[in-house]
Formats: sequence, structure tokens, C-alpha cells
Amino acid sequence: MDSPDLAAGKRLLDAAKVQGFTFHRVTPGPDGPLWGVRESAEHRDEIYLRGFSGNCSATRTRKSSLVVPGTSLVIKRVEGAALDVLHTVVNDWMAQA
Repeated sequence: MDSPDLAAGKRLLDAAKVQGFTFHRVTPGPDGPLWGVRESAEHRDEIYLRGFSGNCSATRTRKSSLVVPGTSLVIKRVEGAALDVLHTVVNDWMAQA
């Protein structure tokens, strides 16, 4: 039986997939880091999950052919534990897509 945190992580990962993310293992093995990407007409979202407790991150970048000096293509970024990163991307970023 999975711990409550692991079960929550699996549900969030499944929700991310339903929202259009595709995930790939960065290194071989069942515990290798995961990299996920979701493309929309306006944004590219990327998630990097290195471990359950920390060192995870996600970015949302603008897709634009116009680069304005003094601005960044990265418009959102989150770092932390896997549950925090997945929760932010699945619940907050999707609502703003």
C-alpha cells in the first residue's frame, strides 16, 4: 500500500497527464528523474522531478516570436518538493492557460 504522500503524487502526475503533459525518464530505472512537457499555443510548460522530497522544478515560458528587450520568456517558475511543484502546475497553471 502506498503512503498518503505517494498516492497524492501519483494522482497529481495522472492529472498532469490528463492536462496534456507527456513524461519521460531522464535516466534509466524506475526511480530515475522525470521530465514532462506540455505545449499550448501560448506557453510551453516543463516539469522536472528529481526526487519526491525536493529538487524539483517547473517553468512556464511564453511562446513568442517577438522578444522585447528587458523581458523574459520565462513567466512562471516553481521549485521545491514534487507534491508542491505538481500541485502548482496542475491546479494553478492550468486555470491560467
